[in-house]
Amino acid sequence: MKKAVIASLLMAASFAPHSTRIALGQDAGQVQMPAAEYASYNACASATTPAAKAPACEAYLTAFPQSAVKADVLQQLMIAYSQIPANDKALDAADRLLQVDPNNLRGLTFEVILRKQAADMATDPAAKQAGLDAAASYATKGLAATKPKDMSDADFDALKKGVTPNFYSAIATAALAKKDDATAITDYKAEIASVPVEMTTKPGAILQDVYELGIAYYQSTPPDYVDCTWYTSRAAAFAPEPYKTEFLKVATYCYKKYHGKADGYDAVTAAVAANLNPPADFKIAPAPSPADIVKEVIASTPDLSALAIGDKEFILANGKPEDAAKVWDTLKGKAVEIPDAVVVSASDTEITASVSDDSVQAKTADFTFKLKPIVVPEIPETGTPAKKAAAKKEAAEAQKKIDEIKAATAVGSKVNIAGTYDSFTPSPLMITMTDAEVILPEKKKEPVKKTVHHAAH
Repeated sequence: MKKAVIASLLMAASFAPHSTRIALGQDAGQVQMPAAEYASYNACASATTPAAKAPACEAYLTAFPQSAVKADVLQQLMIAYSQIPANDKALDAADRLLQVDPNNLRGLTFEVILRKQAADMATDPAAKQAGLDAAASYATKGLAATKPKDMSDADFDALKKGVTPNFYSAIATAALAKKDDATAITDYKAEIASVPVEMTTKPGAILQDVYELGIAYYQSTPPDYVDCTWYTSRAAAFAPEPYKTEFLKVATYCYKKYHGKADGYDAVTAAVAANLNPPADFKIAPAPSPADIVKEVIASTPDLSALAIGDKEFILANGKPEDAAKVWDTLKGKAVEIPDAVVVSASDTEITASVSDDSVQAKTADFTFKLKPIVVPEIPETGTPAKKAAAKKEAAEAQKKIDEIKAATAVGSKVNIAGTYDSFTPSPLMITMTDAEVILPEKKKEPVKKTVHHAAH
């Protein structure tokens, strides 16, 4: 389901030049033409294929650059190039047309569609945004365009109605790309309101923009998960595969972010199939707040000390002070050994580490271990040789342990650490352990080799 609108597929009736106002004689409407000029003009106007029309119209414009029907010829040229297709030349023709007639609605429409199409294909982000912004600028001019004096109200209204969705789409797309979500929402909603509802149920640019409207709500600060759910679900309801599956991923994500779980989504599916916009009575039940979840866990857990460390951390971080205190009472003052703590930082005096699954995944510390000091004794200057030897051995063992701990607690390493729960801060959560000690893995003892005595023969 392509989002880009190809210029050559635009409705011929909507974009056909008003060449009928030029008579088949040498008197072209109210424009008097010499025979040579009329012959050149007629070659352009009567060409039956885009490949023939384009050079004929270019020849006329070269021969008669100040022609009274220059805008009409440029319009024919622009359409011919788009039908070849030669979009770069069609865009150049649109540029030339707007120099002659800045208010020309067809020229503005071609600028919007061709520039937006080129931006969609650009790979450089800056170039893409510049192209989208240019399309949006022409779209703004198109929305403000007024009726030319030689066109009937009915014809102008029909033409403007046909191209207006393209204008709103271009403005919204440029805004969404630079995260101006408020503008994107306003213009996507204006776009889908400007077309018959059945057009929002058919694969194509309009249905794609229904989905983009949902994305704009998702990107908002803070995200609007309810409207994201609605419009991405609406798009998914009518999109063919593989777009349906991709749209549903966003739709169900937004739903679960707001509701907390997937139950009840069937009601959304039914509602979006029948309505373009959310009805006044449409609601999604919000997920319980973290404090409500804590309250329910505490009420339903007979032994809080049996909770997993991740659950305890959730309560300490999100519970009301009185609820957090109930869990902390099961921890404070207790000496424990914590296995496989992932080191985040380490010094001679403390280690910060990730302990809960969430902290490990986020690579953030949730525990601070205040280490017991390891004292390296000084070698006495006096004393017996045996006493000095014992002191040297003790100092060597202490330094060896310090070195082993330093090697074992490199950032990213997993270590077992023993300590005593001392205090915590809830936001961001940090649990402090005192009297901490790194538990080094026991080294395997080398087996004692037995001496085998062979009997003499």
